[in-house]
Amino acid sequence: QVRLVESGGGLVQPGGSLRLSCAASGNIVEVLDMGWYRQAPGKERELVATITNGGTTRYKDSVKGRFTISVDNAKKTWYLQMTSVKPEDTAVYYCNAGRVLTSTGISRYWGQGTQVTVSS
Repeated sequence: QVRLVESGGGLVQPGGSLRLSCAASGNIVEVLDMGWYRQAPGKERELVATITNGGTTRYKDSVKGRFTISVDNAKKTWYLQMTSVKPEDTAVYYCNAGRVLTSTGISRYWGQGTQVTVSS
């Protein structure tokens, strides 16, 4: 059983910063790639950023230069540092472990979601 626990969401003013964390636990051999997605009201879930355990990153165009994804492989924890946030960044943010190697194979897992609200 694999569990992803997110933390760090909340209310932030436009132009401010916030850091999200996602900690993976359970029967994990290795997390091969991981990321963050978000879903705003009335919209589909969208990719925000991904990172491999080797450090290769990918970002949604609208967050490039403002958000940074990073990973601590030893802790099986990854982060999303959000800076210069905008009201349009308001959404529920979900952490994702795209490929988790366990003793039984490779599977994908999602966190429970954390609300980020950008408002003055």
